[in-house]
Amino acid sequence: MKYNVCGIVGLIGEQIRVSALVEALEKLEYRGYDSAGIAFLKDRKLNITKSKGKVENLKNQLQDRLNEVIETGIAHTRWATHGEPNDVNAHPHSDCFCKISVVHNGIIENFRSLKMRLQELGHNFLSQTDTEVIPHLIEEHYNGDLLEAVRKAVLKLEGSYAIAVVHADHPDIIVGARKGSPLIVGVNGSTKGLASDVTPLLKFTREVVFLQDGEIVELSRDTVKIIGFDGTIHERNSVHVDWSYEDAQKSGYKHFMLKEIFEEPSCIVSVLTGRIKNGSVVLEEFEPFEKTLIDSKSMKVIACGTSYHAALIFKYLLENKTNITVDVDVSSEFRYKRINLKPGSIVLAISQSGETADTLESVRLAKKHGAKIVAVTNVVGSTLTREADCVLYLNAGPEISVAATKSYVAQLVMLYLLMLRANEILNDSMEQNSELIDRLMRFPEIFENSLKFADKIHELARKYKDYKHFMYIGRAYGYPTALEGALKLKEISYIHATGYPAGELKHGPIAMLGPDFPVFAIAPNDSLFPKMKSNIIECRSRKARILAVTSDDNQEISELADDIITVNSSREELYPLLMAPVIQLFAYFVADELGFDPDKPRNLAKSVTVE
Repeated sequence: MKYNVCGIVGLIGEQIRVSALVEALEKLEYRGYDSAGIAFLKDRKLNITKSKGKVENLKNQLQDRLNEVIETGIAHTRWATHGEPNDVNAHPHSDCFCKISVVHNGIIENFRSLKMRLQELGHNFLSQTDTEVIPHLIEEHYNGDLLEAVRKAVLKLEGSYAIAVVHADHPDIIVGARKGSPLIVGVNGSTKGLASDVTPLLKFTREVVFLQDGEIVELSRDTVKIIGFDGTIHERNSVHVDWSYEDAQKSGYKHFMLKEIFEEPSCIVSVLTGRIKNGSVVLEEFEPFEKTLIDSKSMKVIACGTSYHAALIFKYLLENKTNITVDVDVSSEFRYKRINLKPGSIVLAISQSGETADTLESVRLAKKHGAKIVAVTNVVGSTLTREADCVLYLNAGPEISVAATKSYVAQLVMLYLLMLRANEILNDSMEQNSELIDRLMRFPEIFENSLKFADKIHELARKYKDYKHFMYIGRAYGYPTALEGALKLKEISYIHATGYPAGELKHGPIAMLGPDFPVFAIAPNDSLFPKMKSNIIECRSRKARILAVTSDDNQEISELADDIITVNSSREELYPLLMAPVIQLFAYFVADELGFDPDKPRNLAKSVTVE
């Protein structure tokens, strides 16, 4: 199954203005920003405006109409998959008579055969997109009942999709449907909406309904009607979401990424709250799986990107503290190899959004082999939470910037808790854990102090911003940190950065080093620093500049590094957490100094729902 990443939103209610739809769409721009468009009904006439580029371009085109009160409307921000980003391929797409308008997140895999059949029936197509078959299918089945026409149309679609549909003859309703892609309904009296995630609905309500795969919803001012693809009525209660509208604003910071890095102290508090009692870790959700873990002494972990780096740190943690064997796979690779899972074995799936396509497909494959799925995610009601047998929520709040920052910190804290709990149940080591727990409880304050050094990191970013290459190196816990540091730098500043285990330098990577190829060394004063010291000397001998992040008790590093960033000295297993804001801030400031928008790196989207 393939997916694509776009943002859709629809609103209906009294005194809904064009500006409300555009503002809601801006909250979804992290999902794609190749083009944007809006369709709204006023006086039973369908008005459509589309624009290449960011939502701001669309907003400028609508400048004279932003204050207009509308009956209902839908909007879309696109990450292109079918057809180049331009005004024609931008959503919404319409039927032959421009009465039906559709926005779509996903990929219609059988669109070519559908398009050929519809063209034979006399339908005219304007775009290169897969989406355009949807309004024409609805047109073909429409006989006065929009809900039924949508139901008959989606039965013919293969692939993944979340759609929102309006019709000029039905100014009092919006119809939505989902299969594979997320779609959330928000309800506040006569004002109702649907969207790809909760964020654009928070200004109107915190009461939401998470549609399930294979469901269609009809929204009117008076009702919310949910049916299955088979036409049966589905009953669903709303869920209260604690995120406030202000959570999604920049709060005076230049970018969401910077704001979210500075939210990490409170984020740590959110993860820890209620999970440490009387000096012991309490993970009530995980309790049914504790015996399985004890008996199997093994765990499979699947994740992508930043979540994969968090998983690697978890592997070091759990294997160093217990006799559990941890096997970590990139989700996109796990899916295509021979699966060796015993029925009942534990698979830990990590995904900030809970919508990561490769992780979801890997979870489904693992379930077919009888595995039990433990999910670590941030988004309540996401697809992963419904696929999993157990969910450990991060409670980190919305993360708007594409680059993962506070969600990475939240994942690490949750994985530390899981390691500590496993250590308790396997080794009965309450006393052994007490120091680590005490230190974790102090981390919000430690992070607050670390963030005070942001100005110094900014100075170093100015110093290193013009280099075209960077190598990050580390050992043990420092190796995944090096990988994550390199990922952050390249994904938002577009500098070629690569991460390596420091001991691997002499096996090839050192050939790249020179005066124009600096090294970012993850070098705390831990048990492997003597080895790391030798690796840094190897790099210096090739005339590479050394930027090192180290602990404040390391007296030797000043003789080795050209530039130094320090963090509080700590137990070595906690350094990945301590160094997270350092590598994030360095990447952020480099990108900002180069004039790039770190919130919206090119070619990337937040929820990676594409294979």
